[in-house]
Amino acid sequence: MPSNERTLRHEIWHRYQGDEWSAFDQLPPSIRQRLREHAYDAWAVNALVLWRHYKRVHGPTHRAERALIRYLDYCERLERDAFATRYNTDYGNPLPHDAAAVSILRYADTKSGNLL
Repeated sequence: MPSNERTLRHEIWHRYQGDEWSAFDQLPPSIRQRLREHAYDAWAVNALVLWRHYKRVHGPTHRAERALIRYLDYCERLERDAFATRYNTDYGNPLPHDAAAVSILRYADTKSGNLL
């Protein structure tokens, strides 16, 4: 299938094939929320493969959800670092987001004010 991907993502990750919407719908709400917030498209089919693994390891529990969210955040940092390195190599300047020293915006829990 043709892709409009024009980044170095294909050099970093393996993308599993499948129905992205169906995979997204099978994920717990907390995982879906984090996927919506990520700075990159974490690919719902890949996230579902990971979710099935984490459920086997931890059981379908809140602990498994938190572990997967931590892993997705780790992958996000790896990808951002790779993009920043490539951007600096190509343009001789830091990635604008990094140059501004700003964090990735996340939705706040309106009850506690904590970031989700």
